[in-house]
Amino acid sequence: MLQIADKIKDRKILYVSGEESALQIKMRSDRLNYHLENFYILSETNLDIIQAVIDSEEPELIVIDSIQTVHRNDIESAPGTVSQLRESTALLINIAKTKNIPIFVVGHITKDGMIAGPKILEHMVDVVLQFEGERTHAYRILRGIKNRFGSTNEIGIFEMSETGLNEVKNPSEVFLSQRNYGASGCSISSAIEGTRPILIEVQALVSATSYGIPQRTSMGFDYKRLNILLAVLEKKLGFHLNKADVFLNIAGGVKIDETAIDLAVAMSICSSYKDIPIDSETVILGEIGLSGEVRTISYLEKRVNEAVKLGFKRILVPKSNLKGYEKNKNFEIIGIEKIKDALDKLF
Repeated sequence: MLQIADKIKDRKILYVSGEESALQIKMRSDRLNYHLENFYILSETNLDIIQAVIDSEEPELIVIDSIQTVHRNDIESAPGTVSQLRESTALLINIAKTKNIPIFVVGHITKDGMIAGPKILEHMVDVVLQFEGERTHAYRILRGIKNRFGSTNEIGIFEMSETGLNEVKNPSEVFLSQRNYGASGCSISSAIEGTRPILIEVQALVSATSYGIPQRTSMGFDYKRLNILLAVLEKKLGFHLNKADVFLNIAGGVKIDETAIDLAVAMSICSSYKDIPIDSETVILGEIGLSGEVRTISYLEKRVNEAVKLGFKRILVPKSNLKGYEKNKNFEIIGIEKIKDALDKLF
C-alpha cells in the first residue's frame, strides 16, 4: 500500500491502520525511502470515527488495514466476527459509492492462502486481489480472483527486496536461472499464468524405498495428479515405481495447477528412474490421459514463442496440436502421440 501511495503522490491518501501504530508505518516508509506529502495516517479501529475523519478530510484514496480489526459501535459482536465484517464492509462500500472514493480493504489470509473469515467479504467487494508466494522464496504473484470491471486473466510477478516489491520483467529467466544442466530428473516445461507463458523447471527424484510403503511427495504440483501419472507410467511403460520413493518439485516455489506440464513431470520421473539426463535445450509440453495418450493443450503458440525467445532448440508437443502449425527453421517441433513416443525421442 505504501508503494501504491508513492506512485500516486499527487492524490490525498488516508491510511487507516488498526494493525500498526503511525510510528511503525513511518519507520517502514523511511526504510523504503518514500517521501509522501499527501499521505495521512489514522490509527483507529472505530468505524464511526473513521467515517467522521473521511467526511472532514475528503481523501481521494482510502486504505483500511485491516477489515478484521475495525468495528461499528451499533453492532454488539467483537471485531472480526461475521456480523461486524458484513456491516463494516457495507458501510465502507456505501462511502465508496456515494463519495466516489476508491477504498482498498486489506484482509487477513489463512495458512491455506484463502481470505480469513466468512466468504461474504469476497462477494460484497468489487475486486479481490491476492498475493501468493512461499515464505522461503522471494517471488510473489499478484492474482485477480474477482473483478467486476475487467478480466481476471492477468497476473503480476514481483520480487521481494529491501526496497519493496520489484516487478519481474521476464519470469521465465528468473525461474530457470539456477537450473542444473546435465542432471537427471530435470526437464523444462511451460505453464500459463493468467495469459502469460512462464517456463518452469520440473525436478523429480526416484530412489529405492527403505520403508514398506513408498513415499510420494509433491511441491508445487497436485499430489493426486502425481499419483495418476505414476500409475500410467507403471501400467503403460512397465516402470516398477511401487518399490520406489518419488519426490517432485516445481523449482522457484510456484504452484502449477494445469495439466499441460503432465508430460514434463512424467519424463522427469523417467529420467531420474533411468538416471539419464534430458537434453537441456528441450521443452516438453502435453497432457497425459489414463491410457497413456498425449492430449491437446491450449495456448501452444504462446508457449512455443516463449521457449524460442529463451534459446530452446527442440520442443515436444501433442501431435494433435500440430494441425495447421507451420514449421520454423530456428527450432525443431516434434509431435508426440503416446507417452512411449516421448520416451523414445528423449532417451
